[in-house]
Amino acid sequence: MAENFKASGVYTKQAHVKIPEGMFEEEHGRKGFFGRVSHLYHQNKPTDWTNIVGELRPHNLPPVFGEKSLQNNFVKMFYNTDVEVYLGTMTANFDSFFRNADFDELFFIHEGEGKIETIYGHIPFVKGDYIIIPRGTTYKTYISKPCKILKIESHSEFEEPTRGILGPNALYDQTAKFVPEAAVGSEQNLKEYHIDIKHRGKISRVTYPFNPLDVAGWKGSLYAWKLSIYDYCPINSHRYHIPPSGHTTFVAQNFVICSFVARPLEYTSEGVLKVPFFHSNIDYDEILFYHQGNFFSRDNIDAGAITYHPQGIHHGPHPKAFLKANENEFTDEYAVMIDARNPLNMTPEFEKLENKEYWKSWMLK
Repeated sequence: MAENFKASGVYTKQAHVKIPEGMFEEEHGRKGFFGRVSHLYHQNKPTDWTNIVGELRPHNLPPVFGEKSLQNNFVKMFYNTDVEVYLGTMTANFDSFFRNADFDELFFIHEGEGKIETIYGHIPFVKGDYIIIPRGTTYKTYISKPCKILKIESHSEFEEPTRGILGPNALYDQTAKFVPEAAVGSEQNLKEYHIDIKHRGKISRVTYPFNPLDVAGWKGSLYAWKLSIYDYCPINSHRYHIPPSGHTTFVAQNFVICSFVARPLEYTSEGVLKVPFFHSNIDYDEILFYHQGNFFSRDNIDAGAITYHPQGIHHGPHPKAFLKANENEFTDEYAVMIDARNPLNMTPEFEKLENKEYWKSWMLK
């Protein structure tokens, strides 16, 4: 890559640092921040549009956990051949056991408490937990406090990213992972136990005269586990704005999941851009689920909201974010990002509930 590097006109010595006065930096990169990249120095913000005609525009789903369709139900919002994204509000225990024969599953607990009893043992969960359920795992969910949940289904396994030169203890210590101890299911002495199995998108029900969570012990490298977003340790630099790829928490085929968590901001005295840089992320679609905190790079975004930026349209901070960033030394925001290599489809439910005026929010000074 280095031998092909070129430069022309006005530019900075270091990307995202000491951007020329009156200029706005855009990162034009391939392979989701991992490939070849150039930085362009615009005289105007790439998001200073006055109109957008057509399907390609930024999208926003305000918090919808109160919608009737989401009550004790997971509703699909996005999908492609690799991944499906759901939202659900759970207030009651599940009626039956479940096994997903189509997808590996990840649950992010936005609010609430409960436990998932699996064939590997019991996993208690609270706000901020990521729970990984491998494909084919039988489990049942019990709710102790009403839950708002982001669910991600993957055709491939959820794997941990390599740490490279950061070393094995970066991002989170291995002891931060919760792996369940072997335990049988708590429900006993019932006449029948039902497992609903999802296969090729349809449900089959299998009935047993005993609790199917009857595993007294297990060993191996495949199992259910969880990690709290509050145990995630972000990569920081006071002199450089780390790209989203530096916050990768889970890797799957053709998509990644990143965790944005509370951290100190870059030093203003060093001239470092504190807010996300303008980019069009041309090879990936981006979903951002806002979990907690003050989302200073976005106007009028509340916890539980989702933004969706498809490939090809610029995105970056709202106009007021530049001023807010200079006032702040720390960000308290928590968010979950899904970057998908293949274009995502919005479901009719998403389109019915979305804020269709969101693309205009960059025009509000």
